[in-house]
Amino acid sequence: MASGVRVTFLPDNVTVMATAGEAMLTVAKRAGVEIPTGCLMGSCHACEVELGDPEGGEPTTVCACISAIPGDRAALTIDLAFDPSW
Repeated sequence: MASGVRVTFLPDNVTVMATAGEAMLTVAKRAGVEIPTGCLMGSCHACEVELGDPEGGEPTTVCACISAIPGDRAALTIDLAFDPSW
């Protein structure tokens, strides 16, 4: 059974519950958060976001258009503002 994950979008600190495996763009839309997209295939990197490390390590950069909510944690932080060029 899929577990619930508390997803917080930075920099505006918007939080919504998601299901592990749910598409990241779907969760963002439900939260009223816009993630810029381009190709929707992960090639253009317009949708790059940083996922916070629950252990306090370095964040991971992913393309939101081809990423799903991971099921290995109860909470996830997605930082939309780390790349000022977009």
